[in-house]
This record gives sequence, structure tokens and C-alpha cells, in this order.
Amino acid sequence: MTTQRLHPRVRVVWILRAVLVAVVLSAPVGGAAYLEFLPSWAPIAVGGVLLTLGTGHAIARYRRWRYEIREDALYLDRGVITQVRTTVPLVRIQHVDSRRGPVERTAGLASCVVYTAGSRGADVRIPGLTPAGASDLREELKRLAIRAEGEDAV
Repeated sequence: MTTQRLHPRVRVVWILRAVLVAVVLSAPVGGAAYLEFLPSWAPIAVGGVLLTLGTGHAIARYRRWRYEIREDALYLDRGVITQVRTTVPLVRIQHVDSRRGPVERTAGLASCVVYTAGSRGADVRIPGLTPAGASDLREELKRLAIRAEGEDAV
């Protein structure tokens, strides 16, 4: 199978999250400016810097996120500052869920969560999929895991 990318709408979700973080983190600076402890331009400057960094991170994160399903494993490649490459052997997959939280439903997106037999954070989440894409991915991983290990794999 070829390398897969996330749906482009996930960028909008991540950018909106960056806007929210910039607003929340700028609020105390705004309060300090209101009380005249800081200059009146400080909240705008802080908010602008946070928004620029958050938006840049969201765009870079989208460009970096990839996954690939092969006959033996699920491969994920993600991360901006710290690049993470994860290999999930199909024989280690316990079960697979597709999820749609409120933000994902609003954006028309879904996630696929792969739970593995392991000790540390033994799950992998693939965000930014269409609902049909998350369902198809769930079924494909289930089918491949069963073929890799037998009927008790998923």
C-alpha cells in the first residue's frame, strides 16, 4: 500500500485549536495591560506571536503526518520538533476503534485508534480521516491482524 496522508480539513481543526490557545494564553497579558502593569500593545504582540507559532506548527504537523499499512505492520511518521516513527506489528494489534468527537463531527472528520499489546501507551491514534476512511481503515487493520495472528487477534 502507498503512504497515506491525513484529510486537509484536519489543518483547519489544528489551526482553530492554535487560535483558542493563543486567546487563552493572551488573556492574562490582556488583564495585566488593562490594570496598566504592561503596555496596551502587549496582549496583541503576545497573541500574534502565539498565533503565528501555533498556525505554523499546525501546517508543519499536517505536512509531516503520514501512515502506511503493509502486510506485516502499520507504519506512522509524524512530529514537527520531535519526529516520531512508529511501527505497529499487525500481530500486536488487540482491537481497532473509529472515533468521532464533537470537533471531528463538526469538521466532518474521524480518527482511527489502534490498541496494541504493550506496556507503554499501547495505542496509536490516526486523526484527520473521513468517517468512511476511518471505518475502512479499521476494517482493513482488523482483517490484516486476523490474518497475521488468527481469529483471536482482534
